[in-house]
Amino acid sequence: MRPFRYERATDPDGAVALLSRSPQAAFLGGGTNLVDLMKLDVARPDLLIDIRGAVSGVIEELPDGGVHIGAGVSNSDLAAEPLIRERYPVVAQAVLNGASTQLRNVATVGGNLLQRTRCLYFQDITTACNKRQPGSGCSAIDGHNRDLAILGTSPDCIATQPSDLAVALAAVDATVQTVGPDGSRGIPLTELHRLPGSEPQHDNVLAHGELITAVDLPPLALAARSRYRKIRDRASYAFALVSVAAAIDVADGQVRDVRIALGGVAHKPWRARRAEDLLRGGPATEDRLRRAAEAELAEAQPQSDNAFKIPLARNAIVRTVLDLVETGR
Repeated sequence: MRPFRYERATDPDGAVALLSRSPQAAFLGGGTNLVDLMKLDVARPDLLIDIRGAVSGVIEELPDGGVHIGAGVSNSDLAAEPLIRERYPVVAQAVLNGASTQLRNVATVGGNLLQRTRCLYFQDITTACNKRQPGSGCSAIDGHNRDLAILGTSPDCIATQPSDLAVALAAVDATVQTVGPDGSRGIPLTELHRLPGSEPQHDNVLAHGELITAVDLPPLALAARSRYRKIRDRASYAFALVSVAAAIDVADGQVRDVRIALGGVAHKPWRARRAEDLLRGGPATEDRLRRAAEAELAEAQPQSDNAFKIPLARNAIVRTVLDLVETGR
């Protein structure tokens, strides 16, 4: 690990001011991803700014019935919070499907959303990776790509975004609140992460020095009928091959509203808007769910080793939504 300086911030503006001192500085929350990347020599910050005392660790109800989640809330506290478990069970389930208890106790909500890809070529500095070193090439395209993206890829990158929480938040229309050099703003979770395009080194739309301070969940009634399903190689401590976050409002067998997001298939949480549009206003049948899922995945571009993700994602969408329709939860 390379030498670095360490400072603590006590408020968001102070954290942003500290980070602006160096283009190589980084915010440190729980450190569960950043420190690993520093050990691998993938991340090389010269200054770490500890923001655990600068952002809120509180979850509170908003006046409109939504929920405000401080960026410093631990993943464990988020999953255990009654407001989340009752109104947004998909969020609690997604958190509990990620990492281990020990990591969830340390990891923060803000940091979880900014995890970097687990593509093995990104983590191996001896290989070519456009995300790590722009212009060097993408070793994964002709290499081991079983775990990587099938949607929204580019010739420069086929990496996936690994956060389980981000997928659930994309499904419930969450908004990320930030403070940066140019002030504060709210970013829809579905717009926080980027597709790789020709600049895969940029995971998200945050400017240098922009700090996530909170995540706001809207008062979304159908979120109470929601579920997260994660398909992985082993039962615990594994990243998703495919995951599905879904919420649905069904009355008299008809889909009045629905939200679906996919993980493990793209450079960002993939909001399945085409499938949602096809399902609204019609019967909640297995055949209709299957056709909607197939339409969502019609533009998938799998690599040599991950074409299996297309039927896997299709079946996961169908089973997850059908379970909600049949059980009501």
